Amino acid sequence: MPLPPTTPSLLRRMACWLYEGMLLFGVVFIAGYLFGALSQTRNAMDNRHALQAFLFVIFGIYFVWLWSKGQTLAMKTWHIRVLDRLGQPLSQGRAMVRYLCSWLWFLPPLLASWYFELKGGEALVIFVGWIAIWAILSRFHPRQQFWHDALAGTQLVDERPAKP
Repeated sequence: MPLPPTTPSLLRRMACWLYEGMLLFGVVFIAGYLFGALSQTRNAMDNRHALQAFLFVIFGIYFVWLWSKGQTLAMKTWHIRVLDRLGQPLSQGRAMVRYLCSWLWFLPPLLASWYFELKGGEALVIFVGWIAIWAILSRFHPRQQFWHDALAGTQLVDERPAKP
């Protein structure tokens, strides 16, 4: 009977998460340029809610498409693969559920910042603090998975090549 796949370390998963954020800068740049050109937006504050909704959809397309193929570029770099609970590749439906659940990384600090009208440094502290708490909470999962993966029925697995 094969051993269950191992979960990448928290440090590797967070490094992958950070690298993914840097790669998303390019996606945001191209999507923002496309949105601005199509909507004829001249000021960054005009149509900002429409731009946010557009980026939410673009991110969804990006992640659902790549997760259903097994990996994003950042995940390939860090040798991490996303699978369902049974060890199978994600369907697009399961990848969509994971995308929606992954917003638990951002939604609580965004809502807190909005509700308490936090700006600048205060919002950044809440945001970074929540990211740290959410990451550390994975230590309480039986397989050390992030809780949004547990909710979505997915898992991150180590895909490093075997050592000779």
